[in-house]
Amino acid sequence: MPSFFTGLTLIAMGLVAIVLVRGLLNMARRGSGNTSNKLMQARILFQAIALVLIMLTLWFTGGGRPT
Repeated sequence: MPSFFTGLTLIAMGLVAIVLVRGLLNMARRGSGNTSNKLMQARILFQAIALVLIMLTLWFTGGGRPT
C-alpha cells in the first residue's frame, strides 16, 4: 500500500512541475492571461493533491519512526 501512495505522489508532483513549466512558458511568450489563470488554478489543485498524498504516505509508512 505505501508504494501505491508513493507512486501516486510522484505522479502528482510531476504534474505540478509540468503545469508550472507550461505556465512559465505561457508567461514568457506573453500568452493569454486567461490561460495563465487556468494554469495557476490547476497547479494549486495538483499541489493540494500532492500534499494530501504525501501525508497519506507518511501516515501509512509510519513517518520514518522506528518500529
